[in-house]
Amino acid sequence: NMFSIKIDNDIVQEIKEVNISNIMPHEKVIIDKKEVLKDNLKYKDDQLIISTILICSQSNMIIDGHHRYTALKELGYKKAPVTSVNYFSDKIITDENDSFSKNEIISNSKKGKLYDPKSTRHLIFCNNTKSWHPITLISSWYPLKNK
Repeated sequence: NMFSIKIDNDIVQEIKEVNISNIMPHEKVIIDKKEVLKDNLKYKDDQLIISTILICSQSNMIIDGHHRYTALKELGYKKAPVTSVNYFSDKIITDENDSFSKNEIISNSKKGKLYDPKSTRHLIFCNNTKSWHPITLISSWYPLKNK
């Protein structure tokens, strides 16, 4: 993990590469942000160190990392590095007020009904600080081979 955040042991299922076509977004991306990311990724040599995309272990829906996913996909990468997560853990909420239903997010994602960028702001509970933190903190650095 990039930061030391103490989470329940059952949350992270595995860190692996998956076919990029097997994961699905639930949000649109901010074009400028995606383009900057694409430019940064484009000029790397054989190996890219990228932060894993967080996905739901049951549905393969992206929880965090839409811009990374879109950039890799548009650059022609066939595989994406993911951290597969037990999304239905009660230690993961969809935003400060847990105002979205996880099942509804997944259902909309499957139908291709994407939310606006940054609609959800998934948080995860840290057992040390007893507080909620952006879920992106459980992403890991991953060495990705060229396309």
